[in-house]
Amino acid sequence: MNDNTIFIILGVVAVIYVLTAMNNRRQSKSRKNRKFMDSYERKKKVEEKEDR
Repeated sequence: MNDNTIFIILGVVAVIYVLTAMNNRRQSKSRKNRKFMDSYERKKKVEEKEDR
């Protein structure tokens, strides 16, 4: 076969790795951008200690 076969195979593997890394980074950014419990408001604490 050709002498450059190993370099072609390594190049294809590197391209596949870069594409998957970019895709994973994009998906993690979209997860971080989601507003989790955006409309949630905390309940007011009732002070029961004042009754004592």
